[in-house]
Amino acid sequence: MKRFIVLLLCFTLTLSVFATGQKETDAGSLVVYGSCEEEYLSAVCNKFEQLTGIRTTFQRLSTGEVLTKIREENGKPSADVWFGGTTDPYNEAAYAGLLLPYAAKNASHLVGPQFKDKDNNWNGIYRGILGFFWNTEELARLNLKPPKDWDDLLKPEYKGLVSFSNPNTAGTGKLIVNTMVQMKGLDNAMKYFAALDKNISQYTKSGSGPSKMVPTGETVIGIGFLHDVVYQIVDNGYNNIGMAAPASGTSYEIGATAIFKGAKNLENAKKFIEFALSPDCVNLAQDNGSYQFLVIDNAKPVAAAVKAGLDKIQTIVYDFEDAKINGPSYYKKFFEVIANDARVKTQ
Repeated sequence: MKRFIVLLLCFTLTLSVFATGQKETDAGSLVVYGSCEEEYLSAVCNKFEQLTGIRTTFQRLSTGEVLTKIREENGKPSADVWFGGTTDPYNEAAYAGLLLPYAAKNASHLVGPQFKDKDNNWNGIYRGILGFFWNTEELARLNLKPPKDWDDLLKPEYKGLVSFSNPNTAGTGKLIVNTMVQMKGLDNAMKYFAALDKNISQYTKSGSGPSKMVPTGETVIGIGFLHDVVYQIVDNGYNNIGMAAPASGTSYEIGATAIFKGAKNLENAKKFIEFALSPDCVNLAQDNGSYQFLVIDNAKPVAAAVKAGLDKIQTIVYDFEDAKINGPSYYKKFFEVIANDARVKTQ
């Protein structure tokens, strides 16, 4: 009888431990879709897991891919939070009711009201400036001067030399389309893209794609974020890249973070957002190849970006609301006016 009671107690204790362990595992997990560079994303998730003990896994996807994925998942997301990537796709997701508003305490450290959604659908973590960059060796070989402004990219001598990202997959591509619409008006912007298409060698899947292709000579001129060029110079040692902001003006991204509506690990998702708006998170950026300007008042300055002169670039007053509401119709028109052929990459 005693042996039976001992066995029963052991069995009960085993069940209790298993159940407790299972509960702790479920409560202690988080899934992140990340749209910043993978090196930074990995460091962020590892740090969050280290600080909280919450098991954190991630998948790196461009913002356009995340938007497509959560639309398909329709309120039953396979991830809990979104981290990094420009806000135009975040705004589209918010407009479709796919993000969960959360009033983060650490949002009080944002350096301005423009760096958060007015309805708390997302919060900003960094700011990146749109510009041009080029392979100095290839331009010299071709006896060509670098572009100074948007319309320079239409020059016939640049045929087949220019690259920027696909608006279907990359938030950077969406930003470029919206920027031209806001600077030139819709009709003139579409005429511009139809003309520019003749000079495009490739529409890349990711926003950082052109910055990786330019130093190797795979493409000669790229359009994208200038902090990606700083990474190629500082971390990869390329000294054959020139860069500039367009003379007539340029725009900027706000890299964001948000909770998906229907997140399975909601309390841990809230903890992640608070972490994302803290120096523990954002200071990891420049230590892991990401040189965007930070928008948290207690973060450390990004020395490499300042050294590159990115802090002196003036930007337009970008209309995020117009991009949120009308952006999808602009992207549709964009694909109507370009050739939309094999140069629009899906890899």
